[in-house]
Amino acid sequence: MTWILKKRYIKIMSKKSQNRDTLPVSKNISYSNIDITNSQRAKIKNQNPCCIWLTGLSGSGKSTIANMLDKEFYRLGKHSFILDGDNIRHGVSSDLGFSREDRQENIIRIGHICKLMTDAGLIVIAAFISPDRKIRDFVKSNIYKNKDFIEVYLDTDIETCIKRDPKNLYKKALAGEIKDFTGIDAPYDIPLSPEIILDTDKYSAKECVEKILDVILNNNK
Repeated sequence: MTWILKKRYIKIMSKKSQNRDTLPVSKNISYSNIDITNSQRAKIKNQNPCCIWLTGLSGSGKSTIANMLDKEFYRLGKHSFILDGDNIRHGVSSDLGFSREDRQENIIRIGHICKLMTDAGLIVIAAFISPDRKIRDFVKSNIYKNKDFIEVYLDTDIETCIKRDPKNLYKKALAGEIKDFTGIDAPYDIPLSPEIILDTDKYSAKECVEKILDVILNNNK
């Protein structure tokens, strides 16, 4: 794809993101019936599929907690998979930039991918800053229909995130090398009613994982 075509495509997708609620659906498209039900897929895996949506500032511990949580599920014989922001940007959302509209479109795409994976019987761990509350709520209510979606807010002071700065992104943002960086010159909407709130200044990554597991495993009994 040439640079000009890619730029036009990004512009089109951004407009779609802004007007997603009012986009017309073709009359020639319908849902295909699948004989094996979601509950049958869950039963054979002996688990209740769900999406664990980790949200918080860069440096709040999302990737660390996601990987530790995934290892625990593996140890327990559960079928889980991580969707991580950087990995998605290399493929599914490689055509998107970092404008507000493109970020919104990125999260909506991820939400649909997560839903397909939970329908397949998996426990999905989604680790994304996802700063826009409206879009997170869209994923929860419109894509997941307020079912099997567990929002986990990693509540971490911006000062702590800046100190951690594992990718030197805050350093670049504060130096003006990165524009519209969440927490510096772009907003982060704090979740209003997440299922789990974890103060990563107070709790270690291991303790955070244990608290998430307590909720998930109780749901999987």
